[in-house]
Amino acid sequence: MKTKPLFLYGLGAIALAAGLAWPDSIHGQADGDPAGINGVLVELTAQQTLITENQTKIDEKIAAIGEDLRISRIFAARGGGKAK
Repeated sequence: MKTKPLFLYGLGAIALAAGLAWPDSIHGQADGDPAGINGVLVELTAQQTLITENQTKIDEKIAAIGEDLRISRIFAARGGGKAK
């Protein structure tokens, strides 16, 4: 896995921890809604899982295209064509 998504997940985790640690009184609310917060966290986790799966699929497709390109260059070089 690439370092950029890991960095973004880490940054998101820090932002989430800071958001949860921030006092509610600053927002003018006396009581938080734990069910609402849990719902948002579940939705966020599901979205992160979906993003991770999509990134894996994208990486697999890029690897397959790179392999096809490599094989094409080999065949072009063997056939007397100009390989770049």
